[in-house]
Amino acid sequence: MHELGLLSGVVEVIVDAAGARRVRRVALDVGTRSGVVEDALYAAWPLAAGGTVCEGADLEVAVIPATVWCPACAAEREIDEFFALACTECGAPTADLRHGREFSIREVDVDT
Repeated sequence: MHELGLLSGVVEVIVDAAGARRVRRVALDVGTRSGVVEDALYAAWPLAAGGTVCEGADLEVAVIPATVWCPACAAEREIDEFFALACTECGAPTADLRHGREFSIREVDVDT
């Protein structure tokens, strides 16, 4: 489960930024093509946050859908299937993945 390692890095960044202030909530953006499993993040969060200012904080995960740019349509299209790299409207092939690889901290709420 590489999610624990990823979350350990997230906690490290937050601890450095929050100092001694208690963290109440952590919100992450996770793309559907990032290779990160949402359920595994929730399972690993207590382990990664334990013993830090993040312990007991709520974890929120926003799943970012994968989108590609279709040069034929000149539009960005959402794709559902993991290996599909084609426009969902016209079927034109494209490898221009615009969104879906994200793994980032969107927001952190701390005690003031």
